[in-house]
Order: sequence, then C-alpha cells, then structure tokens
Amino acid sequence: MKVYITDLEAYNNGVLVGRWMTLPMDRDLLAESVEDILREGKQACNHSHHHEEYFITDFECEYMTIEEYSPINKYNHIAEAMEDIDEDGVKAIKFLVENNLVKDIFEAIESYEDSVRIYEDSTMEDIAEDFIEECYNLDDIPTIISNNIDYESIAHDMEIEGSYFKVDNDIYEYIG
Repeated sequence: MKVYITDLEAYNNGVLVGRWMTLPMDRDLLAESVEDILREGKQACNHSHHHEEYFITDFECEYMTIEEYSPINKYNHIAEAMEDIDEDGVKAIKFLVENNLVKDIFEAIESYEDSVRIYEDSTMEDIAEDFIEECYNLDDIPTIISNNIDYESIAHDMEIEGSYFKVDNDIYEYIG
C-alpha cells in the first residue's frame, strides 16, 4: 500500500507539499515523516504557527479504497495485517470488502480463509461437475444416469443460489 500524504493547510494556501509513503512503516518513523511534511508545509507557506492537518491525496492499493481524511495510522495497521497474506488471500479480502460481505477490512482479514473459496479459471459447469463428483460416487450410479447428468442446469441453479460470484476469469464462492 502506498499513500501520498499532503499538508492540508499548505494545500489550502495553494502550495502542494507532500510525499509518497509505503506502508507498513515503523510507527515512530511514520509519525516523524508526517511531521516532516507538515514542517515543510509551514516553511513553504512562511507561517509562524505549526501545521497540524494532513490528508491523503493519492494512493496505490489493490485491496481497498483509501479515504482522504482517515488517519494514516489506521492504514498503517491494515498494511501490517496484510503484509504476510498471499495473493489469493488478498483477492479473497478484496472480494469480501467490495461486495460488502463483511463490516470492514479487519473482519475480512480475520475471516477470509474460512469464508471464501476461489476457483481459478473455472466455469460454473466445472464447479457443478466437481460438486457432483465430491458428493456422489459416479461409479455406483448406473451409466445411463451418470452419462445424462445436466451439469449446465445444476450450475445454473448453483449460481442462482447466490453463493457464487464471477470475478474476471475466476469464480468466488462465499461460504460465510
């Protein structure tokens, strides 16, 4: 996660003072970096008083939207929590957040492993076929029946159920 922190008072005075920061960052270093930006803003505006407010004017984050007036420590905490999560985990968290299936990103981070299954480069028919094979031993069913299973219809019914979502070329199952 990268954020561009801007001195709000300098910005309101027509001066752009800020810098990109990559999160997570040591908390003390983060506080010091924000103070440096505010000090630079104060100098650029020739003010005698201390600048106190900043905002996030830009960001690069693949799993959530960053709000411009939220505290930077909140995003630093999120970035710390996301640091060791693999690519599939990030995709699952993004899915939960974007579809409002959790109250916030912290709940998504806590629950993604148990609540989302991703079927990469799959169709609903593939999932229906896997489902039938997992639930039933097709060798025990007469061939006339197993050869005539309508996977397309089963896939359609599974999709209508509301637990499956198409995202790009993948299917996400929300287990809840």
